[in-house]
Amino acid sequence: MKRGIVVLLLVCTLLVVGYFTASKWAIRHETLTFYDPARDNRLVAVDVAVRRDREMQANAGMIKLPVAILNHGNTVKNTEYSFLANVFAARGYLSISPQHDLPTDPPMVTKVGELYVGRLPQIQRGVANIHFAVEKMKKVQPNADYAKVTIVGHSMGGDISMYFAREYPDQVKKVVTLDNLRVPFMTDAKFKILSFRSKDSVFKPDPGVVPDDDVCEKSGITVVNTGFQHNDMRDTGPDEAKSTIQGMLDKFLDDTDNSQLTPVPTKVPDLTDAPGPVAMYKPAAN
Repeated sequence: MKRGIVVLLLVCTLLVVGYFTASKWAIRHETLTFYDPARDNRLVAVDVAVRRDREMQANAGMIKLPVAILNHGNTVKNTEYSFLANVFAARGYLSISPQHDLPTDPPMVTKVGELYVGRLPQIQRGVANIHFAVEKMKKVQPNADYAKVTIVGHSMGGDISMYFAREYPDQVKKVVTLDNLRVPFMTDAKFKILSFRSKDSVFKPDPGVVPDDDVCEKSGITVVNTGFQHNDMRDTGPDEAKSTIQGMLDKFLDDTDNSQLTPVPTKVPDLTDAPGPVAMYKPAAN
């Protein structure tokens, strides 16, 4: 009897170890370093995440990888959003995360009254980094669909993502932001938008950034009001925040990857209206 229990425990242990080993090795992360000659050889580091088996299929010319571009927050490293990159990589995406700011860059100054409170130069620099990174990645992995990308970002990275979508809508498949604060949402886009919002007393969106519920419903925008802090939405955040965002992001991608015409719910109740740390996410009926 005792021997049977020991064997069972050993089998369970092997299964658990096997699961985590497979999870670790299934997705490959790599940081590539590029220099942009058009901008005084500016350094643009790019963190890449891709599922190994899908990468092998792409290298063999069997498939084209969909592309997700992840944009980090101000003064945050591009490698601090692996919990998001892994969601995309697990679904077969090529995840690309450019580093937008460098220690040698001048500090960002808030200028009330100016467009995006004076953040436009940094946002435009981010857009230039995206274009440069994509052109470089076309040579590294030519078997990927760079024509229409999923653009993702947290905080300032969310503003860069929304600005990119506004300027280059034909190059965007869908948009995901985590608490962008400055650049208003597009309400006339032909793609779906998902945005996670924090419950933070310090980080609050500027007036007019987040549309009201009626506009969101008509425009295909899903706004998820969470109980998390602004800075919880990266790798250093609590596991509860990351796992919740991962689950809801995966559901959003499941809906939009299967059909661009599948309606996505926009009237999501606030935290006070539903149990748990984040409002419930439920796809609307066709």
